[in-house]
Amino acid sequence: MRRRPFLALIVACATAMLAGSVSAQAPVAAWKPALEGRALLTALRGGGYVLYFRHTSTDFGQNDEKMSGYEDCTTQRNLTDVGRAEARAIGVALKKLAIPVGTVLASPFCRTRETAQLMFGRAEPSPAARGGPADASGDRYAALRVLMSTPVPGRTNLVIASHGNPFRALTELPYLAEGEAAIIAPRGSEGYTVVARVRKDQWLDLERSP
Repeated sequence: MRRRPFLALIVACATAMLAGSVSAQAPVAAWKPALEGRALLTALRGGGYVLYFRHTSTDFGQNDEKMSGYEDCTTQRNLTDVGRAEARAIGVALKKLAIPVGTVLASPFCRTRETAQLMFGRAEPSPAARGGPADASGDRYAALRVLMSTPVPGRTNLVIASHGNPFRALTELPYLAEGEAAIIAPRGSEGYTVVARVRKDQWLDLERSP
C-alpha cells in the first residue's frame, strides 16, 4: 500500500511548524533504555514508534567515492551475503513477534534500499534518510529530524532504513552497529526520544524476556 502523498503531507506540515524549533533528545552521558524486553515488545505491538535501522553488514572493501548515482550499485558499498541473511532474519523475527509495520522508508543508497526490501518486501526511497557527516551542523538532516519527531498515525510503526552517521548526528548517542535498530518515540514539537536499541540478533529475545 503506497503512502507517499500522506507522508509528504506530514513532512511538509511538520517542517512548516517545526523548522528551527524541533528539539532532539538531549545528549546523555550514560544513556539507558526506557523500555526493554517484554515491555518494549508490548509497546511496539501498540504502534506509534519509529524503527530506525542501520543497514545490515556490508563489504568494507568497497566504498562510495566513485558514485555516479544512487541506482548504480557497482560504485557503492553493498551488503554482503551475510548482511542479506541478517536482513531476512530480522524481517522474519518482526513478523513472528507481530510488530505492525506501516510505511518503510529507505535512504536511496543500494545497501539501505536492499536492507529494507529484504526485511519487509518493500522500500520507499527517501532523500530525508540519506547518509552524510556525523554532525548535525547545517540543515542536511532537517527532514530526517522532522520524520523522527512526527507522531506515527494509527496502530503501526514507521521504519527508516538509513546509516550510522545521521543517527549519531541527531542523537549524539553511540553509533548503531550494522543491522542494529533504534526505537524512537516521536514527541511532536518536543522532538523525539530514543527509548531502546535492539541488536540484529536480539529481536526474538524480547519475547523471552521478563
